[in-house]
Amino acid sequence: MDPVSLLKAVVFLPLIGAFIIPLTALISKEVRNAFSVTLGILTFACAVLLIPAAAVGAPVSFEINFPLGLNFAINADSLAVFMAAVSSFVSMIILIYSVDYISHYENQTEYYSMVVLFLGSMMGLVFSKNLIWLYGFWELTGFASWRLVGFFRSDKDVAKANKTILVTVFGALVMFLGIIMVYFEKGTLDMAQLKSSEISFLAASLILAGIFSKSATLPFSTWLPDAGVAPSTVTSLLHAAVLVKIGVYAYARLFGTVFVAPQSFSYMVTALAGLSAIISAGAALIETDIKRIIAYSTVSQLAFIFLGLASGNQSAFAGALLYIMMHSVAKGGLFLCAGIIEQKTHTKDIMKMGGLYKTMPVTGLSFALCSLSVMGIPPFGGFFSKFMVFKGAVESGNILILFLFAIGAVMTLLYLSRLFYLVFLGEYKGNSAAPEEGSPSMVASVSFLALCGIILGFLVSYPFNYAVLISKQLGVNLQ
Repeated sequence: MDPVSLLKAVVFLPLIGAFIIPLTALISKEVRNAFSVTLGILTFACAVLLIPAAAVGAPVSFEINFPLGLNFAINADSLAVFMAAVSSFVSMIILIYSVDYISHYENQTEYYSMVVLFLGSMMGLVFSKNLIWLYGFWELTGFASWRLVGFFRSDKDVAKANKTILVTVFGALVMFLGIIMVYFEKGTLDMAQLKSSEISFLAASLILAGIFSKSATLPFSTWLPDAGVAPSTVTSLLHAAVLVKIGVYAYARLFGTVFVAPQSFSYMVTALAGLSAIISAGAALIETDIKRIIAYSTVSQLAFIFLGLASGNQSAFAGALLYIMMHSVAKGGLFLCAGIIEQKTHTKDIMKMGGLYKTMPVTGLSFALCSLSVMGIPPFGGFFSKFMVFKGAVESGNILILFLFAIGAVMTLLYLSRLFYLVFLGEYKGNSAAPEEGSPSMVASVSFLALCGIILGFLVSYPFNYAVLISKQLGVNLQ
């Protein structure tokens, strides 16, 4: 397939496929499951096949004209392809893991439809070249997350799902006001025409509110830990693959390659991110719900990505992109491990676990390896991304803010060590017999993600060089 056909496929395959899934369910659940997994595999394959064209800067775009400057335009540059490949990879693993994980739950057809729609919305968003379509796909991810967070349909689940959509949609509407301000100031919504445009502090702040709400950064962070009522595959999708990554992608795209915001805006972003890193890490240290601990960890780690993106130099920007990849793989593994643990122990309370390494050694080892990557321990991939973000922050002179993040990094080590100790070491504290490993496909999925964290560490030069290439090709607003 030529690059333009690949671009169409990576966006439209999951978007259209999500509506075909209910039809395949009429044939059999096996056909539905296989079709859903195939959509994930094909989406990832198309994203990977776009990398060579993006790396050389070849123009790959597709456009449908609409009046009033609302053209549907998608473009495969190096940043979009990078995000598409990372998101679709983790989503593909989640779909494979889901076949066994949700096999005994109700609403499976809707589940697969919403997961694939989620993936398609992410693809549409990252490749969008027009701000209004970026916003449209942004809202579509909110709808999919609402249905998925409330998957179990209890009153508590529905309340948490409603909170998720209310917070993220409110933030998106504020962001929409910022987009309207940009339109009236510049007369266009085409990001190619807006390149290097200076925008006001107010417009930038309105857009930032939407970004922070979607990425669960203070003061909009409370919805993400509450979303832990969803299946672990959904929380993995929210934290690792799609939802919160939309926020950091939007920041990288809009404030790294399109808009030029006042310097004070970058200072505000790094300060808020620093506070978010510390406060959420503190919450993770005292929490006893395994999924909420990992959720607070996500809030904290996303702050490191914002530090890299807002520091204003190529080292930090490239490090932040590398951080997105390493965090997606490791955090996806942690949540899928938590899914196995929750299903086998029938609890999310870590105080009722303990000693699981004896009976779940593969899951325990995978959890440990993913944790080491999130901590930033060498030679795991997470070490190199964290190092580059810190290096870039030093180069930008953000020493005071960097001190907050250094504390946050130490706290990451503490809360993940505490979590592993209480869950896997010591004696089992549950009321039933000690649980066994999950199904072969579920254990294989978490093992694969754990191994990826190690492999990416040893082969880090390849994604890092590509991240540097992105910053050189598109980082027009960097010093």
